[in-house]
Amino acid sequence: MDSDVQRHAASDKGEADDHSRPAKPELDLNQFLPYRLNSLADRISQALSRIYDQRFAINVAEWRVLAWLSHRDVLTAKQICEFTRMDKARVSRAVQSLEERELISRTQSTSDQRVHYLHLTLAGEELLGKLIPEAHAWETELVSTLTAGEYRDLLNTMSKLERQLERLESQR
Repeated sequence: MDSDVQRHAASDKGEADDHSRPAKPELDLNQFLPYRLNSLADRISQALSRIYDQRFAINVAEWRVLAWLSHRDVLTAKQICEFTRMDKARVSRAVQSLEERELISRTQSTSDQRVHYLHLTLAGEELLGKLIPEAHAWETELVSTLTAGEYRDLLNTMSKLERQLERLESQR
């Protein structure tokens, strides 16, 4: 061992022994729920995105816009921002791309010229008719390691955490 390293190690040990410095705060990210959930969500999203990117030339933001429109029929870009928690610029780019590909259409509100209603086109519905079954099949394969009870418990636990987070956010 290099003599400078030895001196440094010895001085650190001496400082730790005499408790002159407070204990160094540590955070094991592998045991920290926010990190684990975020990491898992990112990995799942990226793995699933390979399906819709390679087979359908759709990115994550575009997929989320299409998925919400399949679920709600008509939405505004602002509503999509709220539901997906994506920023306005990302949603705007996704909407523009989907509109250029004629997968969605935009209708201006008669009461407010700033508001545009987004709808799936027939081509968008056809694309989702192929994409959604593949996404469901992929999800089924992902959760196949869980029993039906574990899967139900996972969804229930996530719902509880979401409700608690809403309570915590409303208190601030």
